[in-house]
Amino acid sequence: GFYILMLYTNPLSCLANFSQAKELIYKIKEGLPKGTFIGAIGVDLHLDFTVEPPFLFSLTQKKVTEQYVNINNTTGELYTSTAEIDRETLCPYSSEEHGCFISLDVFVLPQQYFQLVKVKLLIEDVNDNRPKFPTDEICMFVPENTPVNARFAVEQSAVDPDLGIYGVQTYWLVNDFGVFTLDVEENDGGELTPFLIVTDFLDRETQDEYVTDIIAEDGGTPPLLGAATLKIAITDVNDNCPKFTESQINVTLHGNTSKGAHLAHLHAFDPDLGANAQISYAYSERVPRDTRSLFHLDKITGRIKLARKIDSVTATFYKLTALANGPGCIPAVATITIYVSNVVTGPPAVIPRYIAPEKDGVVTLKESEPAFSPIAFFTIKNMDKNQKVDCYLEGSGPFNLVPYQQLENEYLLETTETLDYETTQGYELIVVANNTQGQVLKTFLKVQVLDENDNAPVFQQSLVEISIEENNSPNIFLTQLQASDPDSESRGEVIYILGGDTPGIFVLDRLTGVLTVATSLDREEKEKYRFIVRAVDQGTPRRESIATVVVTVLDRNDNSPRFINKDFTFFVPENFPGYGEIGVLSVTDADAGKNGWVALSIINGSDIFMIDTGRGALRAKTSLDREQQGTYNLWIEAADGGEPALSSVTMVTVLLLDVNDNPPIVLFPQSNQSYMLLLPSTTPGTSIAEVYAVDKDTGMNAVIAYSIIKRKGGEPGSFAIDPETGNITLKRELNNRGLYSLLVKVSDHGQPEPLYSTVMVNFFVNETVSNESYIHSLLTREIDIEVEEKPWYVGQMTDGPERYELFPCRPVLIALSVACLGLFSLVVMLTTYICCKRFKKIR
Repeated sequence: GFYILMLYTNPLSCLANFSQAKELIYKIKEGLPKGTFIGAIGVDLHLDFTVEPPFLFSLTQKKVTEQYVNINNTTGELYTSTAEIDRETLCPYSSEEHGCFISLDVFVLPQQYFQLVKVKLLIEDVNDNRPKFPTDEICMFVPENTPVNARFAVEQSAVDPDLGIYGVQTYWLVNDFGVFTLDVEENDGGELTPFLIVTDFLDRETQDEYVTDIIAEDGGTPPLLGAATLKIAITDVNDNCPKFTESQINVTLHGNTSKGAHLAHLHAFDPDLGANAQISYAYSERVPRDTRSLFHLDKITGRIKLARKIDSVTATFYKLTALANGPGCIPAVATITIYVSNVVTGPPAVIPRYIAPEKDGVVTLKESEPAFSPIAFFTIKNMDKNQKVDCYLEGSGPFNLVPYQQLENEYLLETTETLDYETTQGYELIVVANNTQGQVLKTFLKVQVLDENDNAPVFQQSLVEISIEENNSPNIFLTQLQASDPDSESRGEVIYILGGDTPGIFVLDRLTGVLTVATSLDREEKEKYRFIVRAVDQGTPRRESIATVVVTVLDRNDNSPRFINKDFTFFVPENFPGYGEIGVLSVTDADAGKNGWVALSIINGSDIFMIDTGRGALRAKTSLDREQQGTYNLWIEAADGGEPALSSVTMVTVLLLDVNDNPPIVLFPQSNQSYMLLLPSTTPGTSIAEVYAVDKDTGMNAVIAYSIIKRKGGEPGSFAIDPETGNITLKRELNNRGLYSLLVKVSDHGQPEPLYSTVMVNFFVNETVSNESYIHSLLTREIDIEVEEKPWYVGQMTDGPERYELFPCRPVLIALSVACLGLFSLVVMLTTYICCKRFKKIR
């Protein structure tokens, strides 16, 4: 019954209504622009689009789905919609194994064709995200005693939301300072963790911090990078011990020095930090207890003071041993020798003996003399042998007055460092001698420093950057170089010399340092000039310094845009889609900046074409038809962004290539109802008619072939048609009078699919036409046309007579229905019979 119902409610192919819900999967990449083709549902379901009424396709849940995709209601083609699909936003937690899908339900209508099609869009990942660290600055702490090859994990690793190869693949350091490197480890979950490896020994006291950039790189082509600042702080360990700045200290103490007087100051230094650098001072156990009580040592500051009045009669000197203690260290040792001098009654006498050149109390020293150069000896004489004399130096400068070896009352005056004429040209010193009774004798001394050529000229700027516009006037002023030399006389006179790498177009005045350029410069020829300038003094030996000069030539708009070709010719197939790229116009401008920005425009104002200024791509706003116009000539102007702007023009020829988009048009016979009189006496071999058709296409698309595909009347092979000319020839005698009909197919040779039309050619076989109305009634009557060459399959022709099914569906359905009804009746009868027999038995 169901089969019969379907048979009479749907006259189409029986196979169309027994389909089940189907599922289609399409793969697309994320980030595709609006209007990108995804897939054709109707084509992939192998639907026959020639049926009537036509198919309709509809999306369910339009509010959700149409933000991502649109569907063509008649063809079932899917396209991307307004919202750009971002896989990371749509499926933030999806993995590469499970994928990211958009599920769609598509209804195929009308009701007689209804299908529910499940469509899944697999969103494929693209490398559109760069790795990113959670913080812009990563701080790590590494102890300075870290062994080589020790590893420290960088916990703040980078994150890349892309999948697979597009995720983070490696890490590297911009600068490893020769003491670090990076290694990357992968855990069971596939996450990469960078490890900082120490490759050399560290010393916080040498360098306590390293700052570089850590780079995360993904596996895209080209790869995308993410960066963060990596600060490596070297933490302190107690690897240094205290050291005295002076391990031997001599102190002279007068016998009448009062209690609490400051005698010496110990100073030790530990380069460690914090608790590791704490120092305490103490006397050695070898120092007698009464001596310790006489000279008080502050354990924190290291100051030594006189604790009580000293007995200068019995004691002449004291030797103290002081220790500087640090945590976990062997103490540093310093020796303090304290000389006790008695108070004398008479004034001391000072006798100078000069080692350096001296005249009238003025000593001359060259500034090149090394440190600790001797200047003079001073001998102290005192008539009272029981009194000691203290001799010391007053005045500022790098000088020192010290006792000479073990000789009593002999003092040496010497320099403590090299002298500098440019800093100080002279010093005034006073040698003071006093005894314990407060009698003082002063000797005045003047030291004059002699200048030497020990300074090289110094430029005000070591790098001189100059900018000048191209096409300058010759001999134009560029800059004045200035260098100073603090030496005196000719030693401080400076001349300027160009380096050997300097182009010959630059001229430098030796005395004034004025730099000029002798010719006009062209930026397009060379944009930067880099050379050195030497500043040389006139001393002996000569000293010099160098400065680097960088001359940058600024651009002017002196070059017009240039097309790579004088003219352009583009070949485009007709029906090329609107806004498709026809061709690219390559244009260059030798200028820079705005002067080199080029904008393209169509001069002859075509409404059909437009040009993409960014890429120079020529596009058509609509699809082009060669049959309407086959050639377009456009004039394109390229204008730069200079003021005033410069431009150039080129001609573009667009030639449309023919596409087989027009079927042949039959001009004769004029309609399927026309006919021709054919005499029964016509002999075989006679040309009896001609089919004439034209095709608007060109080439092979317009080459026409004629063939007879169906006929009514006559025997097979009674008529023949010339495939090239369309001439129809009688091949056999026609014994019967009446109407003969031939269905002629007119096909072109186009690729990939030839197009064709059909026409009915009618012959009325008789001696005369006696009743035209009768002939017309025969022409309008439905006729049975027999196959002449090959059968017509469903969907083979777009126009023509009624379609015939390849498979006889209706008889098969009738046979199946009858068989089912018979089987059903037999089952009912058998069931009734068995039930009756059982009922009788029970009774």
